[in-house]
This record gives sequence, C-alpha cells and structure tokens, in this order.
Amino acid sequence: MSGSILCFGEALIDFHGQLKDGSDRSFVPFAGGAPANVAVAAARLGGQAKFIGMLSTDMFGDLLADSLEQAGVDIRYTVRTDQANTALAFVALDPDGERSFTFYRPPAADLLFRETHFQPEAFAEAAVFHVCSNSMTEVDIAAATRSGMRQAREHKALVSFDVNLRPNLWAAGEDPKPVIWEALQLADIVKLSAEEFEFLAEDGEEAMLERLWQGVTQLLIVTHGADIIRWFSRDAEGELPSFKVQTVDATAAGDAFVGGLLLQLDQHGIGPDELPRLISELPRLHAIIRFASACGGLTASRKGSFVALPDEQEVLDFLDRQTA
Repeated sequence: MSGSILCFGEALIDFHGQLKDGSDRSFVPFAGGAPANVAVAAARLGGQAKFIGMLSTDMFGDLLADSLEQAGVDIRYTVRTDQANTALAFVALDPDGERSFTFYRPPAADLLFRETHFQPEAFAEAAVFHVCSNSMTEVDIAAATRSGMRQAREHKALVSFDVNLRPNLWAAGEDPKPVIWEALQLADIVKLSAEEFEFLAEDGEEAMLERLWQGVTQLLIVTHGADIIRWFSRDAEGELPSFKVQTVDATAAGDAFVGGLLLQLDQHGIGPDELPRLISELPRLHAIIRFASACGGLTASRKGSFVALPDEQEVLDFLDRQTA
C-alpha cells in the first residue's frame, strides 16, 4: 500500500535564539513549520513525502521551497503568492531546551491557501494526509484544512491530526477548542502532548475520550517529553517509556515523532481499515511507537527544525544502542 505522505498547512521560518556572552541574544533562521517538519522527517527517513501549502514569493518563501526540495520533499502541489510574506517565529530556549514562541503571523502567506488550491491528483496518490491546528486559526484556512481532510478520507487515505497548539496564534479571547474538535472528528489518528490532552479534557479524560470516539478516530497517542507515552483506542490503552536524551532544542521533536509514526504506518501498509488489527497486535504497535519516539528523542538532542531531523540509519543505530 506504500504511497505518499501528504502534509498540509504551515511553513515558516523559525528564528532560534543563540546566547552570546551569557546575555546578548542573536537569532539564527531555520526552515520550519509543524507540517513542513513532518514532511521533511518522513522524507529523511526514506518516505515519499509531499507538502501542500501556500508559500510567499519573498526570500523566505524561496528558502522554504529550496529547503523542502533539498530534504527530498515533493512540493509540486504548493502554491506561491505575492500577497503576503512568510510567517516568522522567534524561538527562545530555556536551559532544558524547552521553547517559548513569538510569532509574526498574521498576515502570512500560508494562511491564504484555499480549498480551490487543492489538486485532486495529490489525494489520489496519498496514503496519509497530515495536518495540525496551526492551519485552523482563521476561518478560511480552517475551512480549507477540513476540506483537505475530507478529500483525503474520500480517497481512503489515513488522516492524521497533531493539535500542536500555539495559543498565541489564535485571536485574543478566542477559545480554539470548538475549531480543534471539528478536526478531531475527521482524523483516524490523533497525536497530543500531555498539556494538550489536559486542555481538551476539561471535563475529565473519560469524557474527552468518549467524545473523541464519536468521530472516526481509532488511535490517540499522547506524548510527554521524556516521560511516558500513552496510547488509547476504543477498546484498549497502554503506556510505553520514552527515550532519555539530553534535550538541546525540542522545537521539532513532536513533528519528528509524527513523521516517524506516519512513515512506519505507511511501510506497514496501515490504512484506516487496517488500524484495528494493528491496535490488536501490541508488539507491532509498540515497535512503531518506539521508532517514532526515537525520532523525537534524536531531534530534541539537536538544534534547529529541518536540520535536526534524523535519517533512518541514525534512528536504527539509536535503537540498537538502547538494547545493547
């Protein structure tokens, strides 16, 4: 069943803070953006990855296009615009490598993608379609995101949703939960951080899961940095340890996890109809999650976004060292 891993939405420039002389800070630009990171992660691991989105014709849009292609990501379905510049994110790291963000978005090119920009042949080739909530912060781009998810479902692709919540991307005073839940109801696989799980489970985890299973979701994975990974299905749940690494920069670690997960699912021939069987085969499911966790751990031990993502051999060598 192996096909393309199609990632849609945000692509931006991450400016990572660099401390000089213990006080003065400079910022170094890195190509990034959550779904773009996922596409690069899958490509570097050997997958057939494609990115769909709107890139600016400015110099940073050129940098993103060049960086995606150099990483092996197919961008034939991207669109360029001169109506807005590329979004910028300034990332400050604490001593443990955890991040805080300052965004210059909106306006931004990636928010100008519309449903009419999707090309049907992209979905015909896709085994997986992946999005995150950063392409849902305005009405029109949110509608385009949901349209993409529906089109992918019509073509029997596995639909993946990583909430990747960035509260300061949403309008002041807006509760993002209603919009996020619209996407949750369309995804076969959902990935949350522990903080996002708590955010959505305002009435308790049991109530949140009951609501989630009312949609099409079959598998929920909740990560918590170096702590345990939890997974849930309609009829089962479990926990796995994550890998302990020296965290340098966690910016793209979650995206690396998702890229590794989706690549493994594609390689194992897992579509929506095969997910229940995978969930019933715990050794295989745990091996796939373990591979994804290794991708995330390796990425967190490095600085940057695209440039921090590991290739397949690095992940396999890392896994071998954990069992040696």
